[in-house]
Amino acid sequence: MSSAGSPSASGRNLLAAVVVAVTVATVVPATASRAVAAGTRGGRPQALVQYTEYGIPHISATSYTGLGLGYGYASAKDNVCLLADIYLTVRAERARYLGPDAPASGLVTAANSLDSDLYFARTNASGVVERLIRAPAPHGPHPEVVDLVRGYVSGYNRYLRQTGVGGITDPACRGAEWVRPITDLDVYRHLYALATMSGTGSLVTDIVTAAPPAGATAAPALIDPAATARQITAAVEARRTGQELGSNAIAVGDQGSRGARGALLGNPHFPWQGARRFWQSHLTIPGRLDVSGASLLGLPMVLIGHNRHVAWSHTVSTAATIGLFEMPTTPGRPTEYVVDGAAEAMTTRAVSVEVRQPDGTLRTVGRTFYETRYGPVVTSAYGTPLPWGTTVHAVRDANATNVRLLNTWLGIATSRDTAGIARALAANQGAPWVNTVAADRDGRTLYADYQAVPHVTDEQALSCGTPLGRQMFPLAGISVLDGSRGDCAWGTDADAVEPGIFGTARLPSLVRRDYVANFNDSPWLTNARAPLTGYPRGVGDVGTRRSFRTQEGVLSVEARIDGTDGLAGRGHSLETLAGAFYGNHGRVADLARDGIARMCAAFPGGKAPVSGGGLVDVGDGCAALSAWDGSFRLDSRGALLFSWFISLAGRVPGGYWQQPFDPAAPLTTPHTLAADRVEVQRAFGDAALRLEAAGIPLDAPLGDHQSVTRSGTTIPVHGAGPHVGLLNVVQPVWDATRGNVEVSSGSSFVQVVEFRAGSGPRVRTVLTYSQSADPTSPHYADQTLLYSASQWVTGRFTAQEIRSSPAWRAEVVTG
Repeated sequence: MSSAGSPSASGRNLLAAVVVAVTVATVVPATASRAVAAGTRGGRPQALVQYTEYGIPHISATSYTGLGLGYGYASAKDNVCLLADIYLTVRAERARYLGPDAPASGLVTAANSLDSDLYFARTNASGVVERLIRAPAPHGPHPEVVDLVRGYVSGYNRYLRQTGVGGITDPACRGAEWVRPITDLDVYRHLYALATMSGTGSLVTDIVTAAPPAGATAAPALIDPAATARQITAAVEARRTGQELGSNAIAVGDQGSRGARGALLGNPHFPWQGARRFWQSHLTIPGRLDVSGASLLGLPMVLIGHNRHVAWSHTVSTAATIGLFEMPTTPGRPTEYVVDGAAEAMTTRAVSVEVRQPDGTLRTVGRTFYETRYGPVVTSAYGTPLPWGTTVHAVRDANATNVRLLNTWLGIATSRDTAGIARALAANQGAPWVNTVAADRDGRTLYADYQAVPHVTDEQALSCGTPLGRQMFPLAGISVLDGSRGDCAWGTDADAVEPGIFGTARLPSLVRRDYVANFNDSPWLTNARAPLTGYPRGVGDVGTRRSFRTQEGVLSVEARIDGTDGLAGRGHSLETLAGAFYGNHGRVADLARDGIARMCAAFPGGKAPVSGGGLVDVGDGCAALSAWDGSFRLDSRGALLFSWFISLAGRVPGGYWQQPFDPAAPLTTPHTLAADRVEVQRAFGDAALRLEAAGIPLDAPLGDHQSVTRSGTTIPVHGAGPHVGLLNVVQPVWDATRGNVEVSSGSSFVQVVEFRAGSGPRVRTVLTYSQSADPTSPHYADQTLLYSASQWVTGRFTAQEIRSSPAWRAEVVTG
């Protein structure tokens, strides 16, 4: 490969020789750029894809169709099997090719592939996506989005035609009959699945298994409202806190920075495998768009990133995106329900899917869904029974009419300041289930939870709430309304994009010049110096216990602004935010360290009690923890023991803290380990037993027993689960004989962006699991190694920065 140089006749001839199919990598310095500026070749769109270190593509074109073409082709090169699996899922064909018991895709929470297929077959049979994409913007896609999707489909299909299914290098789908060309509709169905993922997509099995009671006479639906509310809330909380979806985002303005106009740390916690992986890119249409960052696979626009003026990230919001309705059924006719004294017959939707049998033959499986004016009938919610008898429940999703995702992110990507981002969010309300945190080069920061949230005021939740609803709404923000009253339907606001959701005037937002931040708690302490209140309970709570990750994040941000963290000077910079992420400091260690020391000192002969009776030697562990600095770096001794201890102590009835939470001191309570409680002592002993059974010394460095393996290479991983209160969350997979041997989810695309006067953005990124899921790719684990070493990719945003990359290479993609 030749080095970059001046335009030459040979370079021009090389580009002219690009054949109808997509070219292989060709080095055509400035000549390539000029040729692609024409926008087409023989009437077909073109894109220039320039690669820099770690396989990061910089895709440029003169149209959105061309941009989508380059994006579709380049993303398929890296992740065609994951993308094909997504389209298999939204086509409702997983059970046909993989069998009914195969795991469901990460797009939904379902028991298996059969439930997933039945759910998507219902969606597809309804025609909802087709109706939405025919609607004018903002309800339907903007013309630029239509072109972008069309180009993306062309690029993906071009890659398949060029490579052939048999030529795919990833063994996960090489030669698989389910890898097929896609259509625009497949892409929009994927968008819709993402929009509803935290709503009806989290209730798949509840929806799929709903069936009317047997017999003509329906029995009373007897439930204990308080107990049922607690069960549903516990399931929602378990989903919210753990285990897969979360995020951190910190935006610092000019009053919180040191020498910078603004800066941002974005760190979504998402799965390391499957459909919800991020993929990094830089997208440019000269004079119209120039944005760099990452997207969930299959979404051809940057979701989290920066342009020259502004940087942003998202965090998973506490807002409830669904609500339930309870209606009385007509005596003797359980598929008929009553609203305002009049009976309404449920509509039915019968679907069928093909299911592969063990012998390879196919069997048709059918299912009938029952629909009400509010939405589909459910006979459980998050696994908690809601019996169908004299009453029946239905679920409504605030995102059930949302294909506005790409409209929103295109608007954000072209914003010139945080006010522009707020306008893009408000105009579309299409970024589902997430908060937005941003910083701009003018020194302002923004927090906004401008999304689709059910229009259920606190007053309505009380006046229209069922006995279950009056119990559950204060706990989880999920309404259960009296569906027999028409006046209890969701309301609307004049400034809302559509009926049934809150307008942005009612939703929380905050503009500051010091900082805003969110760590998946409610908006209350977005800035602890200016708490947010007055928003609907359906968005989140106020005055409640914050996660230890929120405590760590807010306290560290404010300490750096105040200069009280032991570092020189005051204020944040790219370097301090990067250091906060890789510092791997756990908040819980600060709060528990003294108690552990007291507890260890009291253990007779250095032996701790265990739950099954008896004692276990913890002397080495206690010694390691006495010298431990509370971080979860690769060389941290005692960190693995501490992580297991806090995890097990979290199961102790009544908790493991001596001082309870105080709403007047939300960032410092609870505190002081209840070291005298025998249950807490047993948790420590049980943690030691776990490590002992796995053959792990209690004082072993974390990195020796927390790792992933890629292509036969063991890569140590720092960080820990969310229970210890650190920013760099990883959800490790525990092997009882070896320790933490994989990561299921956690830190994914991490970006640090800084704006300084008179210069472009300074950027550092890392994609923890790397660009490609293909084990034959050179970019299968290269950034994972970088992440392990606590290092960064230096962002390349300008043409000069891109062309100066020692790894620069380019290819022209022709449609």
